[in-house]
Amino acid sequence: MTEQTPPPTVRVFIALAPPDDAKAELERELLSAYSAYPRLRWNRVEDWHITLAFLGELPAATVPLLQPPLAGLAAAHPPLRLALRGGGHFDERVLWSGIEGNLEGLHLLTKEVRDAIRACGVAFEERPLRPHLTLARARRDDTSSVVELAAALAGFTGRPWHAERLHLVASNVGRGPGPIHYRDIEAWPLGAGPS
Repeated sequence: MTEQTPPPTVRVFIALAPPDDAKAELERELLSAYSAYPRLRWNRVEDWHITLAFLGELPAATVPLLQPPLAGLAAAHPPLRLALRGGGHFDERVLWSGIEGNLEGLHLLTKEVRDAIRACGVAFEERPLRPHLTLARARRDDTSSVVELAAALAGFTGRPWHAERLHLVASNVGRGPGPIHYRDIEAWPLGAGPS
């Protein structure tokens, strides 16, 4: 009897990303923290994003089913005016920067994205949207640094920007040593459809 190879899977989420200059502004704010807190696992700046729906591991064959409805949804939804502001932490282990601006539009887009995913028959864990960019993670024995950095970021206010693309993203979590890396499977401009 031959063993069957399981079908390939991919770890997937749907997100928005700040433009490079908005990320650079926050990165400048964090420059001294990178060297002052070397034990933190810092996320790569190019990977900073706002997760709208985390789908986890999916069969690779499922991903193409998501693309048409997400493309249509993006085209029908206007760009969102947002900004990075302040900082905080989850469970003293995850450092984040907050999001402000058109949060009502962000919650509506998130609901529409999640509805489209469910309509494709894809099950995923529903988590409340807490708009943020994850910046770093601490080891279990080093949570004080995250709390200190969250307090230091409290006064940060970034310039407003427009979220202009909806991203379908794959990640390599659990695929070997080293930092997590993300790659766009596809990204669609918001508001590209007829008005």
